[in-house]
Amino acid sequence: MSSSLNAHLVEEADSRISNLIHKTPILTSSTLDEICEKKLYFKCENFQKTGSFKIRGFLNAILKAKESGHLKGVITMSAGNGGQSLAYSASKVGVPSIVAVPETVSTTKADAIVAYGAELQRCPPNITILEETCEKLAKDLGYYYVDPHSDYEVMAGHGTVVKEFLEQTPDLDALLVQVGGGGLIAGVAKYVAEVNPKIKEQSFQVINECCQKRTFSVNNQEISNAMLLIMQRLKVVIEPSAALGLAAVLKYREELKDCHKIGIILTGGNANLNKLQF
Repeated sequence: MSSSLNAHLVEEADSRISNLIHKTPILTSSTLDEICEKKLYFKCENFQKTGSFKIRGFLNAILKAKESGHLKGVITMSAGNGGQSLAYSASKVGVPSIVAVPETVSTTKADAIVAYGAELQRCPPNITILEETCEKLAKDLGYYYVDPHSDYEVMAGHGTVVKEFLEQTPDLDALLVQVGGGGLIAGVAKYVAEVNPKIKEQSFQVINECCQKRTFSVNNQEISNAMLLIMQRLKVVIEPSAALGLAAVLKYREELKDCHKIGIILTGGNANLNKLQF
């Protein structure tokens, strides 16, 4: 694992993975622009391989590890998109993979991870237990543990989404980036801060010094409303977390009044269609 995260690491990741992933399109909607009184640009990582941006980080980390020496196998912890990304990446590299999942993982997500070729290790739904399980298996089997939250190569790979975004739409005023484990915002924020600092990064949690000290929070109903608008107007399937950016634009009009061209990353499309309710 690299000792620091920077724009150069993101550019290296882009060179490493660009021929193995999709260059996802940017979609716009005049109706959504009118509703929000902004020009919105939606980066469609829901069209990415395995259905989310996470393939970028996991593929980069695994390829980097292979370049560094013999790679016997890989392991990570995940309840969904990360596990699918690791399994797919491992299959392309030609090594076995294990995904530690909480016992509460949905059958749909577990089946998707297995379909990409990984072995499941079911654990109590506790992050400490999941981490310890990964670390022990990695040590016992000689596998590379791809830490989904703290691996700089994962962060750098995730950061390639904004490198690509800015090449497609270079004059953005702001990026809205949702935060889960922190890998996406870390890679995006570090790259933008070094390469294009005029862009304001607004996030739902302060991750590091590159981010504005402003938290945008949205509730489940606001997410659901935004998700429905995206499906209706862009005609694409997304998962709830991908709707956070639009939900924030709709809710925080005053805070975003000086931002006229806003980029939003539709982070994934692996929605459970059997449970969608609006």
